[in-house]
Amino acid sequence: MSYINTFIQVSPDCPVMQSEIPVAKGDKKSMHVIQYELLTEAPYRYNHEELTFEVYVRHKVIPLEEVAAHRQELWDNLFQKGHPRMRASALAKRYGWGAHYDQQGKIALYAMESDEYQRFIQASEEVNLLAAMRNKKA
Repeated sequence: MSYINTFIQVSPDCPVMQSEIPVAKGDKKSMHVIQYELLTEAPYRYNHEELTFEVYVRHKVIPLEEVAAHRQELWDNLFQKGHPRMRASALAKRYGWGAHYDQQGKIALYAMESDEYQRFIQASEEVNLLAAMRNKKA
């Protein structure tokens, strides 16, 4: 189940004043770097489950042939347990990116300093507003 018509605001204790592009440290990309790349390359392409699966496949470096041959098995195994939504993502908690879920639950990122981000905040009657989880307990 994904959010519908919802905007995730950056965390109230986000440490940046404007969005930052996450950068991989070392050879292996972190999950939030992969999330960022997927969501900025193709806004509104992925819903939560599709994004989670694609990030998992890329993070684990599963060959495309294996994904094609065993997609349903990989999917079923991955979703035997729940996975955190964008409210828990480092993109919204640490890097200053808001996430919009459209009417179909597809996701796009918006920089906290952007006009689009501010339009979502001001359109609280048209879209559900949720804050990303805090980095530290209050």
